[in-house]
Amino acid sequence: MTTTVARAWSIRRADGVTLGFTDHDGVLEFEGIAFRPDCGLTARALVQATGLSVDNSEATGALSDDAITERDLMAGRWDEAELRMWEVDWTDPARRKLVFRGNLGEVSCSNGAFRTELRGLSERLNAPQGRVYHPRCHARLGDNACKVDLSDPGLSVKLRVEGLEDGRIFSISALPSFAANWFESGRLQVLSGAAEGLQGLIKNDMAQPGGHRVIELWSALGIDPKAGDQILLTAGCDKSATSCRLKFANFINFRGFPHLPTEDWLLAPKAGRHG
Repeated sequence: MTTTVARAWSIRRADGVTLGFTDHDGVLEFEGIAFRPDCGLTARALVQATGLSVDNSEATGALSDDAITERDLMAGRWDEAELRMWEVDWTDPARRKLVFRGNLGEVSCSNGAFRTELRGLSERLNAPQGRVYHPRCHARLGDNACKVDLSDPGLSVKLRVEGLEDGRIFSISALPSFAANWFESGRLQVLSGAAEGLQGLIKNDMAQPGGHRVIELWSALGIDPKAGDQILLTAGCDKSATSCRLKFANFINFRGFPHLPTEDWLLAPKAGRHG
């Protein structure tokens, strides 16, 4: 018995780039997408359930210079990409059925191949909802709740890479306009070179003798920037009311509860309380 059913996937990045793949041995075309057989993408059988259970599967594939590259994966260009999967009659692509729609989850790559989770539409319904009551701010610096303008010259600076150690420790010239620790808890983004698009969270911003600065990331970037590559440093926020008021002059938009009693206060014995 011969079957004419094949599977086809389309992946659409946030920037609009769309790629099509199929496990058929020829190119399939529908919905304005050419589904290629030469990119080595495969997907495990879907696990689907009723209710709010998360549909789950996994996709694997070979890295291809003109399709999904390690550089793009490490730069996060495929994070949360939209994915659709069809079962299609390759003799008549009009006869097809959409069997999965969702997003790419965590992506990992090694030895010239990548592996990623496929997350169904119901995944978002399982995310925690509601506001967190905490002394520290729950907003992210520069988002719609925070309202800080990160384009302000006092909050960011563009530099050239001068020295790099272990892929995460950057040595740069003096930054007289910025106080020590100014970029701690901030972000480093690579703007040019092979690592363009990569970014990391800043662990330490240390002043060194002679006026030099050392910017240390929490973890190494996937691709090491080279000397001369341009980077962007953005100020960090420790989520405290004091930093919001003094560093950013933005206390009116503070989204924490600085006067909320601490756990120690709640557990401490109170005078006059009897067992």
